Amino acid sequence: MDLITSKDILKNQEIRLLLQASADQMKTLGYTEHSFRHCRLVSNKCGELLSSLGYPERTAELARIAGYLHDIGNAVNRRNHEQTGAVLAYDFLLRQGMACDEAIMIMMAVANHDEDVGVPVNAIAAALILSDKADVHRSRVTNRDRASFDIHDRVNYAVTRSTLTIDADQRQVTLELEIDTRISALMDYFEIFLMRMKMCRNAASYLKLDFALVINQTRLL
Repeated sequence: MDLITSKDILKNQEIRLLLQASADQMKTLGYTEHSFRHCRLVSNKCGELLSSLGYPERTAELARIAGYLHDIGNAVNRRNHEQTGAVLAYDFLLRQGMACDEAIMIMMAVANHDEDVGVPVNAIAAALILSDKADVHRSRVTNRDRASFDIHDRVNYAVTRSTLTIDADQRQVTLELEIDTRISALMDYFEIFLMRMKMCRNAASYLKLDFALVINQTRLL
């Protein structure tokens, strides 16, 4: 049997419907975008991170799959979505014929991507944490009424550029942001994302990397 790939997951109708339900629910709740764009971006970055660090290609491919599936639990409920999503992903992958050991690694990564409970328990989880938390950008804001922005909308909308780069030789991963401080003060970013940045630092450490945060050309972490 052929190994399941991220391309197989992208084409799967069940996953497409789960991600659409997730997008609908999150928009109704007033959250930033958590659907196809976000999941594709996280998936690609997960694979890129592990590939650049010399991990086996199959491990990088499992990371791509984890990245694409990580938010399907939002189709059930935002609360505990990482745990629900891990169970949904594990069941789905087994039904698709994935080996148990691979499905378990993905399950662990999905279950540990949220800042409330997440820990970089394996390389896939570490890559997922970094890739997910780096996706801060105005394109994720679904609320079109700027007068009604909450702090999450305002901070995300203020970010005009967000890049996550890795320097394997220097063992450093860098999140670089351009923030329009006319829209949101830098302190607002740290108010809501400090825990996420600590999580990124832990994830980088698991991969034996230094984590750097650069905002408006100034290194802050």
